Amino acid sequence: MDEPVSSQPGESVTEKEEEAEEEPLMGFLEEINCPEPGIIDRQMIETAYLEEGQKGEARRLHQLEPVVYDRITTMRLEFKNILRIDHLWMMPNLTKLCLNCNKIEVIEHLEMLTALKDLNLSFNYITRIENLEKLVKLEKLSLFSNRIRKIENIHTLQNLVILSIGNNLIDTVEGIERLRFVSSLKVLNLEGNPIAKQPDFPLSLYVIAILPQLNYYEYVFIKTETREEAQKRFYRELREIEDKQEREIQGLETEAREMAEADRLASSFVEHLDGMQLYDSLWRDDEDGRILMLVGAPAQELCEEYSKDVYELTQQIYRLGLERFGERDEEIRDFNANLHEGQEELQAQGQRQIEEFLEYKERTFDEMRLKWRELDQRDEDLEQLQAQLDTLTANFEDSLNDLWESLMAQELHLHEAVEESTLNFNRKISDLMSNFVEQAQVIFQQLRDVCSYFADNMTDIVNQFLSTKLTRNELNAIPEELQQCVDDREAVLQLVEGMRTSHTSRVDKREDRLAQRSRQFIDDMIMNLNNNEVDRHRAKILEINSFMEMMTEALANLPDELHQEAPSD
Repeated sequence: MDEPVSSQPGESVTEKEEEAEEEPLMGFLEEINCPEPGIIDRQMIETAYLEEGQKGEARRLHQLEPVVYDRITTMRLEFKNILRIDHLWMMPNLTKLCLNCNKIEVIEHLEMLTALKDLNLSFNYITRIENLEKLVKLEKLSLFSNRIRKIENIHTLQNLVILSIGNNLIDTVEGIERLRFVSSLKVLNLEGNPIAKQPDFPLSLYVIAILPQLNYYEYVFIKTETREEAQKRFYRELREIEDKQEREIQGLETEAREMAEADRLASSFVEHLDGMQLYDSLWRDDEDGRILMLVGAPAQELCEEYSKDVYELTQQIYRLGLERFGERDEEIRDFNANLHEGQEELQAQGQRQIEEFLEYKERTFDEMRLKWRELDQRDEDLEQLQAQLDTLTANFEDSLNDLWESLMAQELHLHEAVEESTLNFNRKISDLMSNFVEQAQVIFQQLRDVCSYFADNMTDIVNQFLSTKLTRNELNAIPEELQQCVDDREAVLQLVEGMRTSHTSRVDKREDRLAQRSRQFIDDMIMNLNNNEVDRHRAKILEINSFMEMMTEALANLPDELHQEAPSD
């Protein structure tokens, strides 16, 4: 539905579409004899695939082949009266998808199509651009003649080259400047939108000025003099956009660095241990400690030493976590690489066997066709011909059964090998994690010792403070919260013990969190590996059995196929 791009400067390649009214014209769709409105489902996908544009013998062979969804790269579902998008996850390797001329209102369920390069959603009822962020390889997007009012959610498509969004309801330039972030964008079409019809606002010059990466606008090559004119006309707007973009880029870079570091620390289980966070948390909601610190300078000096000791120990845990993270991450990468290599090798082996069988199948079917024709045309030696046909059929069935047994044996071997590898990997990664936790626990114990040492010293300082004030008869200098300790020295011990318990409890919780998250990390990773393997194994078994059924059906349909061809021979 998209127009080709002109290769000559200043030359319009095609006639422009008719200008849209207040709402894009969709009436012509109503006149087409469409099926009942519906949702994309498996049957619709299979029918569209089997009715692809092959002709003659190629078409017949195409329709005999099993539908292997992983191999489908192009899907055309035009004029199907589709209301909702669904089931496209079945074709993860799709590179071109045509859904134009339907009644789709929402862009949805496309997140699995990460290989998609060409998406056509023209002539639908879409009101908003959304749910495209996973289409990282998308190069061409056509949303021509929909009901979109604003350009949005496109700046994440870093490989987009062509964007057609004419004949919509866009009445604002807001969002166009976001396309500056799509450096690959070369072709843009906004014709037919209300914003393009404003007599006092040259939209084409505005777009050319703020999108320097464009080569074509409305399918017309942008000349150098036109670009210079546009930049002069919108000089002020361009400067404002450039300044805003520079600030945003700097903010995004800072945010990306912070998020990457946060992810790294979280994966190392030592987040919030790279500074004074743990020490600060010791004093959070510690009312007993706050009261004890009222004694003044001696307590402050002791507290400074306390903070240094806690910081030093948390740094040891932090460095240990990063070090063990590197070792663990390398083990995970090696395991995944070896797993993928083994799967690819056996998959390639199975694919070669299928291709060899398909060649054998074509030779056998051609020979059987000849025998069937001879059987129809001759009146003698019928028993011999029938016997030859029976032999060919039996040999084909035996070969098909041998292929099934071979493919199933390979798949079972792969499945068992993956399970064993995962089990061994689980042991190895668990040993690494246990060693890390044990080393960290030694340091956490040292932290608890520091807390107790601090509490013991704080007891001496507070008692010394109270004794000094009593000796000097300076009772008024004792803070009100400590007055109860003057006559009851057990109250000091209670305050100190409350502080000690609070601080060691914080350390215990942080230690438990590290140990628990490390165990949960292993459990989640192994569970995901096992679930992925189960899903892969089931899908492969289904694919093998589906192939067998298709071959058996092709053999059974061969006589009827020959009878249908007979009148034309």
